[in-house]
Amino acid sequence: MSKYVLTVTCKSTRGIVAAVANYMADNGCNITDTAQFDDQKTGKFFLRASFTAETGMTLEELTKGFEATGAEFDMDYDFFVDGAKTKVVIMVSRFGHCLNDLLYRWKIGGLPIDIVAVISNHMDYQKVVVNNDIPFHCIKVTKENKPQAEAQIMQVVEDSGAELIVLARYMQILSDAMCQKMSGRIINIHHSFLPSFKGANPYKQAFEKGVKLIGATSHYVTADLDEGPIIEQDVVRVTHAQSPEDYVSLGRDVEAQVLSRAIQAHVQRRVFLNGDKTVVFPASPGGYASERMG
Repeated sequence: MSKYVLTVTCKSTRGIVAAVANYMADNGCNITDTAQFDDQKTGKFFLRASFTAETGMTLEELTKGFEATGAEFDMDYDFFVDGAKTKVVIMVSRFGHCLNDLLYRWKIGGLPIDIVAVISNHMDYQKVVVNNDIPFHCIKVTKENKPQAEAQIMQVVEDSGAELIVLARYMQILSDAMCQKMSGRIINIHHSFLPSFKGANPYKQAFEKGVKLIGATSHYVTADLDEGPIIEQDVVRVTHAQSPEDYVSLGRDVEAQVLSRAIQAHVQRRVFLNGDKTVVFPASPGGYASERMG
């Protein structure tokens, strides 16, 4: 049996869930997992349903057959093959912890992605990327060549068919034009101190202020630097006895975990944009399983 996912966003009104359930039942589909949220402040409704097509309906047939229901409730909806791999371009500078973590998760099938290219403004990780049989592109970025460099980046994205860009500690600010062109399709990771500790050495700044929690935030990239809709966050506790170097080390681990969870939520179609915020549903049963256990 084929497994699919349906995502729905529309104005909140009575009868949406019943209409979806009736469509599934009438077309030989069995819902295996569902999540929904009614935002009473904005009046928007969000739904994600995992299901099996027990009579063998195809993705095209499901989408076509749902048109009347979608039109009745003025839905923004999509059907997806459950577990289908998303083509991803990773961008990195000189901090490789997130890149290496993603390469490992990709290798064991822990993330449903295909890494189709890695782009960097340095050569530090060329060997590790090429050794994984992934195309590596070194694109230097300066104030003078930024438009040309971003054009090269977008050419790699288009040529590879990438559906998502992941900034795995890529230390360059993207232009407003690129952010707008790839809206909802660029995910970034940064330490959670922003905007409290901006600029260089944020962990040193945090140490000097005696913080008790450090963490990381993963978000969609927008023209507002580091202020895009948040997908995932986490923290780790620190004490007065630890050093700025301890903060950096602990922060690396949190950043890698938070970024991978954000990517997973995005490619599993669990993230819904809701104005400047997001609705993020929990993973379906088996959503974290790997093809290999190590």
